[in-house]
Amino acid sequence: MWTPRLIDGARMKYLGIVEALEADIRSGHVARGDRLPAQRAIAEALGVDLTTVTRAFNEARRRGLVSAQAGRGTFVSETQDGGTEEQSLIDLSMNIPPQPADVNFRKLLPGGLREILGGATGLLHLHYQESTGSEPDRAAAARWLGARIEGISPDRLVVSAGAQCALFAVCDLLLQRNDVVAAGAMTYPGLKAVAIQKGLVIEPLDMDREGILPEAFEKACRDREVKLLYVIPSIDNPTTSTLPEERRRALAEIARRHDVVIVEDDPYAALLPEPAPTIFAFAPDITWHIATLSKCATPALRVAYVAAPSAQAARRLASVMRATMLMAPPLMSALASRWIATGLMDEIAKSIRAENLARQQLAAIALGTLNYAADPHGHHLWLRLPEHWRASDFAEYANLAGVSIVPASAFATVAHPTEAVRISLGVAPDRDVLEEGLTLLSGLIAQPSAGTRAVV
Repeated sequence: MWTPRLIDGARMKYLGIVEALEADIRSGHVARGDRLPAQRAIAEALGVDLTTVTRAFNEARRRGLVSAQAGRGTFVSETQDGGTEEQSLIDLSMNIPPQPADVNFRKLLPGGLREILGGATGLLHLHYQESTGSEPDRAAAARWLGARIEGISPDRLVVSAGAQCALFAVCDLLLQRNDVVAAGAMTYPGLKAVAIQKGLVIEPLDMDREGILPEAFEKACRDREVKLLYVIPSIDNPTTSTLPEERRRALAEIARRHDVVIVEDDPYAALLPEPAPTIFAFAPDITWHIATLSKCATPALRVAYVAAPSAQAARRLASVMRATMLMAPPLMSALASRWIATGLMDEIAKSIRAENLARQQLAAIALGTLNYAADPHGHHLWLRLPEHWRASDFAEYANLAGVSIVPASAFATVAHPTEAVRISLGVAPDRDVLEEGLTLLSGLIAQPSAGTRAVV
């Protein structure tokens, strides 16, 4: 293993590390394929900060000296021709759950499908299904949602090919062009996409660290003819806020008073050890509750469950889905049902929750005293930027430095959003890669901002 050192007289310390490594590789002191020490160990050995070592690793990767292997670390490249290779981008933009070490989806997915297809009714899953979802799949949905919606009947449930399909179908069923949808000032980009396609008007609602303010919703209902309230009640995307029970109850009461339908998009509740009561529980006759499995298991399961205000409403929604997606994927729906029945889905959610906790702790160390919001059980955080940074510039500079993040403009329903970025912790293949990305961002945020385009 390489003994860390740096070349004296190098223009910058991180280049001194790279040049020392390159010299040791060429002299044969370090063999190709050797694993390098952890970045933190190198920083301690050389008496430099972790950001310096991270920059050195990125430069070494750019030169083709080393390569990172997910879950294993960084190794001296097997072949080197003196050229450079493009630095791989660390993706902290896609908001997907992490893959815990004790959950192997590469085995679970094909293994589960083999069991389903090999069963007595296996061939039925290769046929067309009802647009509501098969009876066994709706029963599984009732079991999964039962922990949060007590006594929900399967005839009020619809199985969808993911939450986005469900959201579009609900809006298509209930709304017309130019109808007003109330949503947080920062909201899920999928809602914005639906609004563009349907010609809907989004009325932004003020938020604080606990989510949408009921008084802002009340004012919007008085000032505008609001037709629908869209809300992510638990671990909001992107702000990470979770509505307390009294606020959920207040939003439900305001909606009922002003004849507003509620869409409760609740993808993260299964990650909370003790989730608050759903808004659906306070207003089941005016609420559409959407619960995807993508955020508590894997996006590979294109399955979401929709609890409708009534059985009749569920059938009406199914008629829209019949025209848009026809049906949820039968094999994925059956696999989700099997995992729910065996308790595996609960175990997967618990493992993801534990991995989220570990990654959030890592983020707390890497980001230190920076101003950010996070839920310890979620897999994203909301980083508020200091005055010298604009979110769009910071995201662009981060991308140039090798880290992909999402600026506030992607979520904003207001003209001048807060200067913040969403950082997704789950998409990084392992904690080492995540730490590298967070360290780069922490170093970048302390630097003065500069425009990337000339003005003439």
